[in-house]
Amino acid sequence: MGEWIGAAEAARRLGVKQASLYSYVSRGVLTRRKTHGSRASLFSAAEVEGLARRGRPRRAPRPAELVIETGLTEISGDQLRYRGMDAIALASTCTFEQVASLLWTGALGEPGGGDGRSLPGEPWEATATAVAAGSAAQAALPAGTLPLERLQVIVPALAAADPLRLHLDAPAVVAAGRCLIAGMVDCLPVVQGGSAAGDGQAPRGMSEPASGTMAERIVPRLCPADPGPRLIDAVRAALVLLADHELAASTLAARVAASVRADPYAVVATGLGAVGGALHGGASFGAEVMLRSASAPADAAWAVGDLLRRGERIPGFGHFVYRGRDPRATALLDLLRAAAPGSERLAVAEAMIAEARGRSLPEPNIDFALAALAVVAGMIPGAGEAMFAVARAAGWVAHALEEYARGTPIRPRGVYTGPVVPPG
Repeated sequence: MGEWIGAAEAARRLGVKQASLYSYVSRGVLTRRKTHGSRASLFSAAEVEGLARRGRPRRAPRPAELVIETGLTEISGDQLRYRGMDAIALASTCTFEQVASLLWTGALGEPGGGDGRSLPGEPWEATATAVAAGSAAQAALPAGTLPLERLQVIVPALAAADPLRLHLDAPAVVAAGRCLIAGMVDCLPVVQGGSAAGDGQAPRGMSEPASGTMAERIVPRLCPADPGPRLIDAVRAALVLLADHELAASTLAARVAASVRADPYAVVATGLGAVGGALHGGASFGAEVMLRSASAPADAAWAVGDLLRRGERIPGFGHFVYRGRDPRATALLDLLRAAAPGSERLAVAEAMIAEARGRSLPEPNIDFALAALAVVAGMIPGAGEAMFAVARAAGWVAHALEEYARGTPIRPRGVYTGPVVPPG
């Protein structure tokens, strides 16, 4: 076995700062591994020596490259792990609440029953005052407002109802995270016949105490009819698969906010502002629109071809991080196939995947799988974005906890490229 050296020694041999090592890792120039039971990184001495002989890579790290060490999520090849545990395996056995606990505390939350899918022991409830504030805020929005837009209004209202939100000790932040995510779900209006029951009035059922897992509680806010236990279980799995994904754009924005001691509600609000972008969580809405545009599998070629003719990207295919398949999409689509084998809407999704492969397009990603779940379950438009945002809120809180412990603001520097005005 070759020699492995620490980051400080590797940097010394190369004559660079340690931050440059992680830039080389992100660019595939160096390989690193983690030591068991430690956050320390090790580097192959042979690789380091080879790089030292060749000289530094000609291309200097781009100004936009920002490397942040995190103990939360690792993406390696086409594998996704939360704190070292396979996220796909977690999605097959755990509740979203359990996985949130893993991200927040390092320990998988305890289920309330023996099936692994019951409520964890800790309560996930917002206060009555917070639910009233969040419900009233979103109820003032016009009819047809998308669920993500409602969440962007609900979170500041929840914050205003929490006078202790600036208590940033880890246990207080974990408790706030549970209340915050519960409030996000419980303040969404229950949908009736395809429209929100909160357009100008209090949502149905808000007087009753919330109960059930987050997956069970979010479904009636997105689904006019009961989709059945197997599709509700697919929602549970989707929430687990989407809980975190390293330093995606919304997570980086949330971390920057947390690094300057923004409270957990402000951190989540920051993430919500970025997650709706068409190249991020909003991609699921584009995929939903594409799937709904085809009334039958035979229309798939037309739907995909029409986008290509207009020079538009095909939403829900390919991924910036994964070179092959997005493992989250594979897992969720397999669950959908098992849950709704005779679904016409699933057949449309399958036809679009086949059409994309026939055109040598990339494989479907989690945004497409999430959109397929939304249309197969008969959810309202924008449901995929809402599930994405609620799930990722757990990750944003986890990254905030890391930043609160780190205590150093994230302050990238810009490289000025504007005009130079001579003095005088």
